[in-house]
Amino acid sequence: MIPDVPIYLIRHGQTDWNAEGRFQGQHDIPLNEIGRGQASRNGILLQSLIGDRVAEFEFVSSPMTRTRQTMELVRDAMGLEPRDYTTNDALVELCFGDWEGRTLSELTTLFPEAMHRREADKWNFVPPGERAESYEILSWRVSGWLQSVTGPTVCVTHGGVMRSIIKLCAVSAAIEASETDIRQDSILKLEKRALTWIAA
Repeated sequence: MIPDVPIYLIRHGQTDWNAEGRFQGQHDIPLNEIGRGQASRNGILLQSLIGDRVAEFEFVSSPMTRTRQTMELVRDAMGLEPRDYTTNDALVELCFGDWEGRTLSELTTLFPEAMHRREADKWNFVPPGERAESYEILSWRVSGWLQSVTGPTVCVTHGGVMRSIIKLCAVSAAIEASETDIRQDSILKLEKRALTWIAA
């Protein structure tokens, strides 16, 4: 069930691994300077969107460093106490297993057959390695979080989590959701199954 309340979804700002095109997954990589700027600007944008209704909103983040840094910069830009939010383990990024830290070009060279299988069915593909997940597996825990939301919410999370939400809302088919570009300089609003990107 998709909650009938507004949810503002923010992807964490850029990290050095993002800039280098590395599979980041559950490696705890901090924001870089560009990412910190993106987070602050998203905070200014969010303030313009919810304004004096901010007290109605719950603020929740993935517990990873890059998402917590983003949330605290967002809240600071809104004039709020930076650390006054909760975290939820269900919002942690997809685990890419042994592929974390590698670039697409490296993986294509080292594991061409596995990369071919991934391209054929990216939504269901599970990389090698302990605890590795597919987008489908990720969507099971994200669904649990989504169903627990009862009021207006601001959520700072990861690209994979947001792709899962797009699929769970039946806005896109699995292949389209897995390919969706999740921007770090915009906010995705979910309300009544409708998804809207908002940029400054």
